[in-house]
Amino acid sequence: MEEKKNEKLNEKSKKITRKIAFVILMILLVLYVNDLIRIKLNKPVIFSMWGRKYEVNYEDTEMQIVTSLEDKITQNSVWCGTFNLIWNDLKNDLAKQDIIFEEQTESVNNLNKGTFSTKDISEESYYKVYGTPNKELKEKIEKAIRTKFNEKSDILNDFNWEDAEETDYFLYAMLKKDFKFEKVFTELENGKFGNFENIKYFGINEQTEEQVRNQVKVLYYESKDNFSIKLTTQGNDEIILSKGNKGDNFLEIYKEINEKSEKYKGNRNFTELDKLKIPNISFKLKKEFEELENKPFYFSNGREYVITKALQTIQFELDKEGGKIKSEAGMMVQENATAVEEVEKREFYIDDTFTIFLQEEEKDLPYFAARISNIKNVQKD
Repeated sequence: MEEKKNEKLNEKSKKITRKIAFVILMILLVLYVNDLIRIKLNKPVIFSMWGRKYEVNYEDTEMQIVTSLEDKITQNSVWCGTFNLIWNDLKNDLAKQDIIFEEQTESVNNLNKGTFSTKDISEESYYKVYGTPNKELKEKIEKAIRTKFNEKSDILNDFNWEDAEETDYFLYAMLKKDFKFEKVFTELENGKFGNFENIKYFGINEQTEEQVRNQVKVLYYESKDNFSIKLTTQGNDEIILSKGNKGDNFLEIYKEINEKSEKYKGNRNFTELDKLKIPNISFKLKKEFEELENKPFYFSNGREYVITKALQTIQFELDKEGGKIKSEAGMMVQENATAVEEVEKREFYIDDTFTIFLQEEEKDLPYFAARISNIKNVQKD
């Protein structure tokens, strides 16, 4: 009797265990499917023990604008020289010295280096100006970019153009370029990019004409995961594409490409056996650099200023026919109005006991001294 009772309890326990195991298995299955979906969307997974290779840096999935070529970059970073152009004017023309905050950051030190300047881009590709922020300056900028680039501003209306002092400044720059390939590249089938599916590509395959291949120059090739190429255009613009670089910033990567290219002994022509696949690119970014705002710094004349607003936009497109880039940067700089201390009215009346000394210039001791309390003793009637 006791044995039958124990058997029933054991059987009941086994059923409960099987149900719990089934529930756990279903939960794991749901989580696994969910993680597969998240991997395709390039989002963080719940578990990293599924045995699948997934190396995306989850913190770097959004495009980030950096202000200088020397700034540390993530896996998704972008830079354009417009902000450097207005910073150079702030530093060189207005402050006439490096911009120094009380808590100086690496990015500000990098901006102060002035690595990128007007010598690195043709004059027809940019417009820049600075002056007292008022409606006249705003209208001047709008007319200039309309005349030069047939463009409208995406940032001017974000700034305050009223109530400025003559000692305040607004700095502005626009860079715009359109470039076309001499021959259109081949539109390729959609494919994978990392963990992403159905990505649009252009490039070169077996059917691509030789004239298209001639637009590609090999800078170096170490493997399918480590190479660099250059695309030529109808104008003076060149597009450098590279893969497998290890640098922490854009300047390091650019130098690495040049160094490897100089040492490369292989075939620099794009041959019939070579294939090329480049993803279509299109993005439009806008960033306010709040980390630079409302931090006092000084001009060389001793006046204290703050950056009240700093903005940059970057728009870039690239496809089989060519591409274009447009970038704006604007910065409002105002003299830091500090409360004027009330000047105490002082009276220097020698009308009671006093001391007097006489001393020769640059001598250590006086040659005469007197302490006078009774003024009658020292004044003639």
